[in-house]
Amino acid sequence: MTTTAPPPRQAPDDQPERGGLIARVSLGRAFRPVSTEFLLIASAALLLTGFGLVMVLSATSALDGGQSPFDHVMKQSVFAIVGIPLMFVLSRARMGFWQKIAWPALIFATAFQLLVYVPGVGIAANGNRNWVQIAGFQFQPAEFLKLALALWMGAVLYRKRRLLTSWAHVFIPVVPVSVLVIGTVLGGKDLGTVMILVLVVLGALFFAGIKLRMFIVPAVLSVAVVLLSAVGSENRMERIGSLFAPDDASCYYTTCYQSLHGVWGLASGGLFGLGLGNSKEKYDWLPAAANDYIFAIIGEELGLIGCIVVLVLFALFAVGAFRIIRRTDDTFVRIIAGAITLWIVGQALVNIGVVLRIFPVLGVPLPFMSQGGTSLLSVLIACGVLLSCARTLPDRRAVADAEALRRTPGRRPARRS
Repeated sequence: MTTTAPPPRQAPDDQPERGGLIARVSLGRAFRPVSTEFLLIASAALLLTGFGLVMVLSATSALDGGQSPFDHVMKQSVFAIVGIPLMFVLSRARMGFWQKIAWPALIFATAFQLLVYVPGVGIAANGNRNWVQIAGFQFQPAEFLKLALALWMGAVLYRKRRLLTSWAHVFIPVVPVSVLVIGTVLGGKDLGTVMILVLVVLGALFFAGIKLRMFIVPAVLSVAVVLLSAVGSENRMERIGSLFAPDDASCYYTTCYQSLHGVWGLASGGLFGLGLGNSKEKYDWLPAAANDYIFAIIGEELGLIGCIVVLVLFALFAVGAFRIIRRTDDTFVRIIAGAITLWIVGQALVNIGVVLRIFPVLGVPLPFMSQGGTSLLSVLIACGVLLSCARTLPDRRAVADAEALRRTPGRRPARRS
């Protein structure tokens, strides 16, 4: 009688080899090639952030008061050092994560915004009350509201995607909640931020695919709210009126001091600029030179070439983001990607339009570049959300194989190593 010997047991020394194989497979998945959209958005965000740190250093180097010329850029760098790794960490999140945190994020951001009305915590400046002072750091909570509102709009409209042909499902709870959230900012008289929040809401509704007749109503209501807010403030009406004032410095000492110095800074830069660090307007001539008017300093020091570089980087960012919107089949991805893109790109265009005197002074920072840690951190987190959306896009090679297989029955797609 013959017996079959049992198979030899695996030696203990073989176990580490198996674990090493698993580790290699996991690393291979973690570092697999990313999409073109991912590269465009990440590259543009990193380049704009680095460019912004250089310009913040240049624009604040003329500040007096015995401060070190590196104080402001070091504070800005802290938020960049936190925000950039956080952007790539959040890019690994799945869409289910963003849907789950949409409501908590909006509630937390709204509660944070309400702190501006707490005595001793909220700070008022230049007629606006939209800052808080906590543990020696100053924050602008409305910046986080932009992202939270975009996520919340995406989550709500995605759940009701099959019901958006009904007026009731389009307006509830979108309109009441949006009015409440935007009202917390409007109470602080920050009309510029209110306009960006309205843009986020309208963008989410547009990319949700609601019918045009339903979209027109909230659009008209939003424009009416903005106009009424402007008419109700004498200061805002003066700033709007300054757009129609002649460029002969007749309103220099009244309503267009800042606007004229911004245009003069851009004009004096010429084609190649005065050189990095050689701005004259930053020496107490141009208010908010490192904040809302940093684009004027870019034009003065780096000329038309520097301005074109900034515009090209924002264009690359927009191309990458809109490619996500065009390629995705996920309604949630389309809504949040569209809302975030309109927020960042729209805010950049508004800021540049203010510097060019196309729009009145609104106090809207240039994303990635203006001094302000809260603004920088919020847009880097938003880029993390966009990069997370980019990871959901279908592999073009796999789609091509599936299409080829569909057209030629009986053919098997080639195996890839």
